[in-house]
This record gives sequence, structure tokens and C-alpha cells, in this order.
Amino acid sequence: MKLSDLLKFNDIVIQCHDNPDADALASGYALYWYFTKMGKKPTFIYRGKNKIQKSNLMIMKEALEIPVSYEPDFDRVPELLVTADCQYGQKNVTLTEADTVAVIDHHQLTVDVPELSEVRSNIGSCSTIIWDMIREEGLSIDADKQLSTALYYGLYTDTNRLSEVSHPLDRDMQDMLVINKSLVTEMSNSNISLEELKITGKAILEYEYHEKDKYLVIQAEQCDPNILGVISDFSMETAGVDVCLAFYVSPYEIKFSVRSCVKEVHANELAEFLAEGIGGGGGHVYKAGGSIRPEKLDIQDGNYDVANIIRRVLKERMKAYFKKYEIIYAKETVLDSEGLKKYEKQPQELGFLKIADVFPLNTIVEIRTLEGDVNVRVEDDKYLMVGIEGEIYPITKEKLERSYNKTGKPYQRSFEYEPSIRDMFTGERKEVMPYAQGVISTGKSFIYARPLKRYVKLFTAWDDEKYYSGRPGDYIAVREDDIHDIYIIKERLFHQLYKEV
Repeated sequence: MKLSDLLKFNDIVIQCHDNPDADALASGYALYWYFTKMGKKPTFIYRGKNKIQKSNLMIMKEALEIPVSYEPDFDRVPELLVTADCQYGQKNVTLTEADTVAVIDHHQLTVDVPELSEVRSNIGSCSTIIWDMIREEGLSIDADKQLSTALYYGLYTDTNRLSEVSHPLDRDMQDMLVINKSLVTEMSNSNISLEELKITGKAILEYEYHEKDKYLVIQAEQCDPNILGVISDFSMETAGVDVCLAFYVSPYEIKFSVRSCVKEVHANELAEFLAEGIGGGGGHVYKAGGSIRPEKLDIQDGNYDVANIIRRVLKERMKAYFKKYEIIYAKETVLDSEGLKKYEKQPQELGFLKIADVFPLNTIVEIRTLEGDVNVRVEDDKYLMVGIEGEIYPITKEKLERSYNKTGKPYQRSFEYEPSIRDMFTGERKEVMPYAQGVISTGKSFIYARPLKRYVKLFTAWDDEKYYSGRPGDYIAVREDDIHDIYIIKERLFHQLYKEV
């Protein structure tokens, strides 16, 4: 769905969920801004039993002049109702009748959504989705510092102070918005009430420690999701604790926060594992989080002790996570030859570029892809390969020239997210694809590979701080000419890229 698809309606009401948070307010504000720019006269409301009372939200609403009104008894039937940061029919949003309904949200789907909908469950905030949709309409909000600050704060709070940001689109918005930093600081410092301070202390006192794998599980009372980050951050200061999971249970959603201080556990991967099939999770290598929907566990009705069920599920998944992986350090490993077969590169067109053609030598740059961000220093011998799904990986000039023939033509492909490179000092950002040239395998590049039978975490020879995950069916491979150049190839890509010799 595009925002312009909604311009055929005139009587427009925007509704966020009951007990709105910062992301809900920012999302509705952005829609109000867009419709107003397009000559409409929208109404922005929230309903439910409780009026906004949290200090940070009161500051946000007043300082940013967010035009939202509390309408618990709203009974008008508009031509169009747009629900922001929620899905029409969910329990956390009071049902409002309308001739036509549209939905924009970033949570997991739990109800049937109408034809006019934009639900991206892999995005960190609804604010990001609407920011992106506004950009797609050719509009810029850069000149509106109030709206920019609202959207930033929406992402900031919904991703636990940006610690759970995982999708590159969230990071793009974070980088590009021009915000009122002092106001964000003021709102952030007004986030915890004295009651929530008590919740924090009580939760920490009732921790559960698993000595073998050195992790804590902490259950808190229902609170602002950012409190979970406070709990887990504080707990990670404890000697002997490598990983912490903090969570709370509400009638509508279970929120959790994950922290790790060891390179063998990526917090974002653990968060995704905990929420797989029942919610969503993500973030950074050391800080992450997510949410679980009770509907996905079929426990929303009846005489169930939801908190105990959730606690059991999370504890079982934590235990399973630590059992499932084999860890491989490529610098120290020679793959067992059993089951390995020899393969050569298929004549598949890939892309390459020299980073020094994009930014000057010695510049510290951030390479942004769908798989994450990587920071490198620009060097004369440093090249990047661009894969068929937009994945980026480094290669030396010598290996590039030995393994590939240049086509002399630009490399042209469309990806879910276009990779980019950003100067870390100036903030200047350039797209990768305009610099990418095509290459085709020479047929002289051979590997030995076999399918994985279990889950693997692989620390490559060129990056021993960040691992790459493989699952059963993926392939573990090693170059014929370098016994320590070991890497993972996804199952769906392997036979497109290689053929058995």
C-alpha cells in the first residue's frame, strides 16, 4: 500500500492503540502531517480507559505539539479509519466503526488485515515505516524538526534506546533525521516513575541464574519496555553473567530484553530464536529484544496462568539455544575431510567494487546491508563483493583477479534493501550499486563443501569477533587454496553458485 492510495478519501480519522506509547503518537502525528500536506483535514485520536499520564509522553505531546485527542466515547463513522502502530480488531485498540479501514503497523500479524494495509513485522518501529512511506511519496520531513524528533523518539523508545535496532531502514532513519537532541534527553530522563524503580529492584532480587551457561532469567511486573533494558543492563555488571534475559507479561503482549557480553552469543540472534514463530525479535550483537503475542501461543482465553506458561517457554528456548550450536574458529580449524565434495563456481554474475573508489584512503566507513553494519578502514587493496541477494563480503585484489573475470559492465540487480557506504566522520552516505561492476567466475575457483547436520556459529579468518550462523541444510565450505578460508553458504543459494566437480 502507498499513502497516496488513501487520498481518495476526505473524512479521515487516524487512531493509535489504547494507552499509546511514543511510537504510536509519532506514527499518528506523521500520518496527520502527510494528510494535512495533501490538503486533507484529518482527525487523530486514541481511545480506551486511560488518558496519557506518563511524564515523558506528556512532555512529548506538549513540546512537539502532537495533535492527538483522547476520545473514549468516539461514535462518528468516518469515511476512512487508519490504525497506526496497531491492527484493527486487536484487543489493545478500541473498535471504531468506519466505512473503510487501513492498517499501518510493525508488529506480528495476529488478525486478518484489510486490503489497504502495510504491515512490516521486521521493522523496529511504526515510525520508520511511515517515514519510509512518506519518502516514497517524494516528500521530505527534514525541515520539520518537531516531526523528525517525534519519529526518532518513537524508534528510540520502541527499540529500547536504539539497542534493539536491527533492520537497516531503522538505522537509515536514525542517521538522516535532524532532531532536537536536548528534548530527546529530557524525555528519556523522565521515563521512569518511582513505582517503576520499585519494579526494577524487585525483579532483580528474584533473578534465576543458570551457572553452566552463565545466564540470568529475570521476570518483571508489567512496566514500560525500556525498564527491561535498565534491568538487563544493570544485571550484566555482575561477575559470572555472560547473558541476561529480562521480560514481562501483559494481557496483549510479552516484551523481553536480551543482553550479551561474549562474542559467542549474539543478542540479536538469541532474541530472534526466543521469538521464532510466536513473535519478533532483533537488535545488535550485544543488545537486543523483542515481543511475543499471546495469540500465537493460544493462551489468550480460559483459565491459564499466562506468566508461568511464558516463563516456561522462554526458559526452554534459552536452554535449547545453548545446546544447539557447534562453534568453529576458522583460524584454528582444519575441516574434517569426511563428507566434503569438490565444487567449482558456476558462471554466475556477481558484483565487485574497490572501496577507495567510493571514499578516500584511510577513511573509516560503515558498510550497511540487510545483514548488518560493518566498519572498515579504506585501504588500497580492500575490495568488496556484492552477492546475488545484496550480501557484502570482503576480498583481496589477488583473490578477486584469480577467481573472476571482469565483464566491463555495471552490476545491476534489485534487492530488498540497497547496500550503502557511509563516511563515519562526515556522515556522507553513498549507495554501493552505482560503483559495482560485474564479474563472472573464471572456473578456476574451487571449494570443498558439505551440508551441515547441526547448527553452527563460524568465526571466519577475516573477522574473529563476529560469527556467521549456519543451520542444517546450509553448506560449510573451504577454499581449495586456503584451508582456513572457511565460510557458510545458505542452502537456497548453494546450487545457484556452485556445481560439483
